[in-house]
Amino acid sequence: MSIFSAPTQPFYKMQGSGNDFIVIDNSAKTISPADMHNWAKTLCPHAFSIGADGIIFLESDDSGQAATRWHFFNADGSRAEMCGNGSRCATLLAHMLGMAPAEHLMLTDAGKVHARVFRDAGEVEVQLTPARDLTLNFSLDLGGENFTAHFANTGVPHAVIVSADVKALDIKDLGAKVRYHAHFAPAGTNANFIQVVSRSELLLRTYERGVENETYACGTGAAASVAVAHALGLCEPRARVTTSGGEVLEIGVHGTDIFLRGKAQLVYQGEFCPSALGL
Repeated sequence: MSIFSAPTQPFYKMQGSGNDFIVIDNSAKTISPADMHNWAKTLCPHAFSIGADGIIFLESDDSGQAATRWHFFNADGSRAEMCGNGSRCATLLAHMLGMAPAEHLMLTDAGKVHARVFRDAGEVEVQLTPARDLTLNFSLDLGGENFTAHFANTGVPHAVIVSADVKALDIKDLGAKVRYHAHFAPAGTNANFIQVVSRSELLLRTYERGVENETYACGTGAAASVAVAHALGLCEPRARVTTSGGEVLEIGVHGTDIFLRGKAQLVYQGEFCPSALGL
């Protein structure tokens, strides 16, 4: 029995490699896409609400192109074409709710994503949309210091900078300078800083556009980082990426196709009163 006197909204809190998401089953289409950005800005702030890096509205796909489709919004209310770790969480929940089989297609703003749940391993693999706009070795002036940068779009834009010691970097400062650099205007970019440990292992720290801070992990950032490192001859086409949250993501690059595999988890589920939050 609900403790609320007003209508309530069920939700699921999920995490993938330390990226946490609010996921709402919107199969009934009761939440309009025009209102979703406001839900993101209201529900995602930590301490003042549920708290998350982003919010996913999960629906069955009526077009017949896929089993499910999503609407993904960053914590600041901006809509994003793709999120690698978010797609793994949405894939797992769709399967758990009976919306889709273990292997299925999910429709995103970046295109169709082929996904597969490995329930026994607690992992999900998604085939991201093909990498686009790969650009290597250009210079960025970040507050008077020049850095060699690279770029790849793995559903969303990602700049990649190779460092000898990523743990020593001030990611919030450098990441913001990259994210808002005129080179990437007007949309901006996510900023990834990688350290090559071996030809099969990278360390990664990511400043995410929309969150406007470093996050514990970024799936599309890990994918872009391996795509860039492989193009530079620094790693094999399949590599393990250790994120700042300590989780490991497996990335496989096959031509323009990129595969992302890692753990996804339903942390808890609950309900809240939208009217109490002005929604």
